[in-house]
Amino acid sequence: MAETMCPVLINHRPFEPSTTLNSSHHSSFMDQNPIVDTIVAVDDIEIPTVDFSVLLSDDSEKRSKAIENIGHVCEDFGFFYLVNHGVSDEVFESVFKGITDFFNPSEIEDRKQYEKKNPTDRIRWGLRSSLGENREYLKVIAHPEHHCPTKPAGFSEAMEEYFEKLRVIVNGLGKAVSKAMGFEECYIEKAFKLNSGFDMSAMNLYPPNFRSKGSIGVPNHTDPGFFVSLIQDVNSGLQILSHKGDWINVNMPRNAIFINLGDHLEILTNGKYKSHVHRVVVNNNKVKRISVATLHGPSLDSFVSPAPEFVDESHPPIYRGMTYKQSLEANGGDEIDVQSCLEQIRIE
Repeated sequence: MAETMCPVLINHRPFEPSTTLNSSHHSSFMDQNPIVDTIVAVDDIEIPTVDFSVLLSDDSEKRSKAIENIGHVCEDFGFFYLVNHGVSDEVFESVFKGITDFFNPSEIEDRKQYEKKNPTDRIRWGLRSSLGENREYLKVIAHPEHHCPTKPAGFSEAMEEYFEKLRVIVNGLGKAVSKAMGFEECYIEKAFKLNSGFDMSAMNLYPPNFRSKGSIGVPNHTDPGFFVSLIQDVNSGLQILSHKGDWINVNMPRNAIFINLGDHLEILTNGKYKSHVHRVVVNNNKVKRISVATLHGPSLDSFVSPAPEFVDESHPPIYRGMTYKQSLEANGGDEIDVQSCLEQIRIE
């Protein structure tokens, strides 16, 4: 019988193990001034691809290989393209159409009703045009309750359908990563209370609809949560920092979903799996770009700290524990801002 093809396509130019980029190096990239930081990135490093359908396969041998490989990808890369994920082309098209219609340049005054009002906002709109950030965005809480503007027609329904598909992916990846770490498949679900996880989705429009005042769309940052899922209508602008310190251009296959591990998986695993710094540059954008970045987090009341399984005499805890809600508000932000506090809670 022919050998079964590996369900994860591994880079032809492999990264070094995750220890190559240590905590202080990670922090230094976070501290760099995006105004003066170079925006040069490479295209010749291939990002691995994970076939979601094989992770759920009824064939135990295929599923076992896929789980083993996603463990390697999470530890040695920390990000990957997800394909065969169950989100149809029609759902993608409806999402991008709804967002395009929402960001109609002639209706900006209507969108101002969603500007920041109070810390408990579940829908928030903003426009940034400065040297360090250039984008228009709509943020909504997607789970455990769905929130979205009611206009334009069909927009809320399209986003709700997309978010429901994402929850299947959250549950599936939670089980697969748990097994890859050598635990029961409900390990991450229990640690993060994923069934009531707090998901925030940021829909972003990058220039030229509104004039850019700099080369940076979104500055260097990591994201809280279990992982971030991202889709975009065109390739251009998103860059991620590898373990080796290379900035990589994210050129996604059509209708793939880009997965980047979040801060709280790094905290839970005491640094074994890392949350990677990424950014968006807009200086080379010839056309407008829409992206949807959804941060899939633990429940707000989940207390997350390095798990006992990842702590011993040789690996003492490197993060302080706190609830997810506390971590989101640690920098003075609101829940919907979903700001990282990874550096603040690091134990020196």
